[in-house]
Order: sequence, then C-alpha cells, then structure tokens
Amino acid sequence: MTTTLTPAAHPRPRIAALGRRALWWCALTLSGGVERRGHLPRGGCVVVANHSSHADTAALLAALDARHTPAIGAAADYWFASPWRRRICSRLAAGFPVRRSGGGMDDLLAMADGLRAGRAVVLFPEGTRGRDGEVGSFHRGALVLAQHAGVPVVPVGIAGTDRLLPKHGRFRSALIRVRIGAPLPASATPDEAREAVAALHARTNAEALRDSSLRRRVAALGASRAGLLLAFGWAFAEALSWPLMPELLLAALCAAAPRRAVPLCLTALAGSLAGSVLALQLALSGAHLPAPLTTDRMRAEVRHELSAEGASAVRHQPWNGIPFKVYAAEAGRAGVPTAPWLREAALARGTRTLTVGVAFAGAALLARRWRRWYGVYLALLATGFGVGLGLVVGAWA
Repeated sequence: MTTTLTPAAHPRPRIAALGRRALWWCALTLSGGVERRGHLPRGGCVVVANHSSHADTAALLAALDARHTPAIGAAADYWFASPWRRRICSRLAAGFPVRRSGGGMDDLLAMADGLRAGRAVVLFPEGTRGRDGEVGSFHRGALVLAQHAGVPVVPVGIAGTDRLLPKHGRFRSALIRVRIGAPLPASATPDEAREAVAALHARTNAEALRDSSLRRRVAALGASRAGLLLAFGWAFAEALSWPLMPELLLAALCAAAPRRAVPLCLTALAGSLAGSVLALQLALSGAHLPAPLTTDRMRAEVRHELSAEGASAVRHQPWNGIPFKVYAAEAGRAGVPTAPWLREAALARGTRTLTVGVAFAGAALLARRWRRWYGVYLALLATGFGVGLGLVVGAWA
C-alpha cells in the first residue's frame, strides 16, 4: 500500500518553511527583534492579520510555526507582475497570487485542500496596507475560504512593522510584536474578524510602545556621531587620568542601542590606545598626570610585571582590576617602545572592550521586552559599578 504525503506533512515544504522562519527571524532580530505571544491551533486555519507594512509578511513568517507551512496571499498585480518579484515572493515568502480585480475568490478557494491537510493560509483582508495605525474594513474572501475548507479563522495583531518599514517611508530599527488570538468559528463575519484583529492590534501596539523615553534618548545618542565621539573621548581620557573605565559607558550605550555595539566598542578601543600612547610619551618625558582611585601597590605591581614581561605585561590588566592608565604611565617610565606597547595593548584592551560591549548588547536583545525599565537598569549599573570599584581599590590599598 502506498501512502501519499499531504503538502503539510511532506518534509520538503516543512524544511522550506523552517528555512524561511529562520531567515526572517534572524533578519528581524538584527533590525530590532520580534516577539510572539500565542500559538496557532492544531490543523489547518486561515490567519487574518492587520496590514500596515510590507514587513508584516516577514513578521508572520518569523512568528508562525513551520509545521503549519504557512502560505501568504499576495496581490497578483504587484508581487507577481514581474519574474523577479514572483521569485522573491514565492521562494522567500511562500506567497501565492490573489487577483484583486476579478478571479480572486477562485485563487483563494484553490488553497482549500492545503487547509484541510493542516496548512495555515495567511491573508490580509484589508486588501492593501493601511495608514495611521487604523485597521480598515475586511473583505469577505478569508471567511469564505475558511467556511469552504471547514477550518477556523485565527485573528493576529501585528505591531511595530509600521515603524520598521513605513508605507512610503524609510527602513529603521524597531521591535515587532505578534499576538495570536483565539480561533474564531468558520461562520464568523468579516466585521467580527475585523474587531478581533483590531483589538489584538491595539493591545499589541500598546505593549510595543511601552518603552523608556530615557532609553530612546540614550539609543539615539549611541547611534549618532556624538555617541562615537563620546566613546572615543571617554576612553582617551581614562587612559590618561579619568577614573571611570569606558566599559561603564559602553554598558549604558550598548544596552540602549545593541546594534551599535561593535562600532561603539571599536571607537572606545581606538580612544584607549590613542590615550595610552600619549600617556606613555608624557611619562617618558617625566610628566606625572593625576591618577585618582589608584594606589602605590597597584603601581608597584605593574612595575614588577613590566620588568619581567615587558609590553606583554598589559595582558594582565583586563583581569586584575588595575586601571589601564597605570600600565600606560608605568610603561612610559620603564621605557617600553611604542610599537610593542600598541600591539599588546590592542590585544588586551580589545578583548575586554569587545567582550563587554557584545555581552551587554546580547543581553539587551534578549531582554528587549523590559526596555521600559532602562532607568532602573542604569541605577543598578551605577550602584554595582560603584560597589565593585570600591572593592577593587580597597583590595589594592
């Protein structure tokens, strides 16, 4: 006896759906993140969602389970009007054409067998992208398809895509939230489906907007040239005399603007190296800069390490609590050449700076749903840093 696999059960469509989900989840994670609440029911269903951006399709493909092998209804006159758009839509979005001027109902009903086999068919019943966050009136095609196939209608609210990729606007970073509601019976009316989607959208949009205004201001700073200049200047000054290490600033900026972590860290590293070279030259010439929150025992330990290891002694700095400026000044007094100092300092400081920045950025991406507590985070960061600094200075007293 030969068994025929249905489209939903066949491994190839599932593998393709899993690949699309991974693709769009990664893309949206890098552009601000995507969160999902709720699950689709077992078996086939017609998913109806609000539509305000081309990014809605990516959000649903990233959020919906691959076992449903979701297929997205797409406007035939736009997404299938040229060969390259057709390939993009069908391969990257599992799109199928729906005519908007005659024949659209036949296009929808052709998906009934896939629904009965357990597939999810995603439709935007508004028919086009809306504006100003309003959910427009629903066409009846999605409901007719659900009734014909005998499957439920699942309302979904999407928030954040209108900020990520606005209609007739430019791409920008934004967190996307997808909320899957309770299934509606196949007998639901277009108005009932619209009310369910509008309620989910309003609730999800309110959640998406719950963010700390302080975090947004710090994120804007981190994404600007002023943020890069601040990171460079802070690290430069710390290598000379400033008592607060640049990782404190990076912990604040990278948590607010995680996708800027790498350029911020590299800029801070450049500032540290530039400042250390100046500190080395000043110490070599006999100058003594103020060094607050340092101790004689720190300087003695660094002199001992430099006499034994030369420039490579700076590799101990990221882990022993002795400020970088102490190593730079003592290296100058010991006559360490600039080239080997730069090489060893870049390795030591680069490892620590990049590790700290990327770690805080990664934690911020994982904890993005708590962005509204950014002010509390800064308070805890400052308190923890102050306590840690006190313990380190006390240990080296």
